[in-house]
Amino acid sequence: MAFAHTCSVALLGVDGVVVEVQADLEPGVAAFTLVGLPDKALSEARDRVRAAVVNSGESWPQRKLTVGLSPASVPKSGSGFDLAVACAVLAAAERLDPAAIADLLIVGELGLDGRVRPVRGVLPAVLAAADAGYRQVVVPEQTASEAALVPGISVLGVRSLRRLIAVLTGDPPPDEPDDRTAPGRPDPMMAGLTLPGVGARGLTGERTHHLDMADVAGQYEARRALEIAAAGGHHLYLKGPPGAGKTMLAERLPGLLPPLRPKEALEVTAVHSVAGLLPPGRPLIDTAPYCAPHHSTTMPAIIGGGSGLPRPGAVSLAHRGVLFLDEAPEFPVRVLDALRQPLESGEVIVARSAGSLRLPARFLLLLAANPCPCGRYSRRGEGCACTPAMVSRYQGRLSGPLLDRVDLQVEVEPVTRVQLLDRDTTAETTATVAARVLAARGRAAARLADTPWHGNAEVPGHELRTRWRLAPGALEDAEREMQRGLLTARGLDRVLRVAWTVADLAGRDRPNRTDIRTALVLRTGVHRGLPLRTH
Repeated sequence: MAFAHTCSVALLGVDGVVVEVQADLEPGVAAFTLVGLPDKALSEARDRVRAAVVNSGESWPQRKLTVGLSPASVPKSGSGFDLAVACAVLAAAERLDPAAIADLLIVGELGLDGRVRPVRGVLPAVLAAADAGYRQVVVPEQTASEAALVPGISVLGVRSLRRLIAVLTGDPPPDEPDDRTAPGRPDPMMAGLTLPGVGARGLTGERTHHLDMADVAGQYEARRALEIAAAGGHHLYLKGPPGAGKTMLAERLPGLLPPLRPKEALEVTAVHSVAGLLPPGRPLIDTAPYCAPHHSTTMPAIIGGGSGLPRPGAVSLAHRGVLFLDEAPEFPVRVLDALRQPLESGEVIVARSAGSLRLPARFLLLLAANPCPCGRYSRRGEGCACTPAMVSRYQGRLSGPLLDRVDLQVEVEPVTRVQLLDRDTTAETTATVAARVLAARGRAAARLADTPWHGNAEVPGHELRTRWRLAPGALEDAEREMQRGLLTARGLDRVLRVAWTVADLAGRDRPNRTDIRTALVLRTGVHRGLPLRTH
């Protein structure tokens, strides 16, 4: 009997589980058995591995071969086990030294010609390897830069099984043709890394770089709300007629957010790697993502799910970034109400028959909606053809519990002719506002340095009410709103969070009554004679 083993990783959502790949050769009729809860793609590894080994110039053992994937109770999917299976088989056949692969963690798909093809989820796989104590990993050459993002890990990127065998045996590397395609032509080897049709669209970093806040005509209150949302991580609801600039404002919000911290960048990159959405040539996503799904997108595409083990949805693709729901009342009510749990906890728990997964989902929600089906409803009632029942039914599609979790609720008025045609030389650029946002976040981070929270929107209400004191008399207006029943207990907590952000933007060490009133205006829409244009 000949036996060898190495390791690979099974991905459960964005979490990895180290899997031991065991190969056992015994005398008997030549057969290849793969056990350990493989899915269809993994079961087909038997044919891929056999062809790759033979086409790499090696002999396939003509004995009874059993390959086991342990722990056997964990579902395993995908083609990323191919390379580990091939190495285990060759070591069991004494072509490789079993000790040379025992401490390696190997990930990669094999083509029939022996080339190593890249797979999705390399970053979370290597993170799981590092957590398990592994220090050497073997990955496809195209994803070596992604794996190298994990500190303390030695990464070997290989292009073919033949080259890996040469490295493990100490032989000179084989002469292989350079199969890289000419510039401008698609690389077929990279096809498996990007999956179209995930139900969400995003803005690339190049496009958001050209979206400037100075392009927005008027809308001073909405611009102020956008700045506060970016500074504190507060959810925002923009309501106004078509053409008022709601989408234009939303697309400029990612440009106001600061760069991701190293840990956050790894979290975001891991989610996008599993989803097959890593931009080509960009192994690390260090800017806030922006996800804007269409209102016809299904529940699994928004929350996460799919057949078999669930995959990340739009709420996870927007992790540490912005989730923009344009025409929010047009989304199915079930989808909108499903957002309530991730808005509170920052994660999604998706249960399916194949398993239950936790997916990160700490995003900044931005809702945009027309005031009625025709879009022309206003307090003046000019030009709207909708009946009161139609308006009430349309606005009621956004439930009270959902809106209660949205800190900022702003009405976007139509742009006037003067605002649209006259050049506003006082309009601030994205860079100016982003610098102010960064400074405000720095003040909040210094205040929260000894806590598990990083921004004002994450701080529990009890802590805000007891740990950090407000200026004397600051809460008078909020207390009056609670007595009148216009503000809930959760609403008061969110007013306090926004007030702290307003104070951080103004450079004050604690909120005063004006900051509380500003937060109340942005939550209730009642101005109380308080102007919001401060810059």
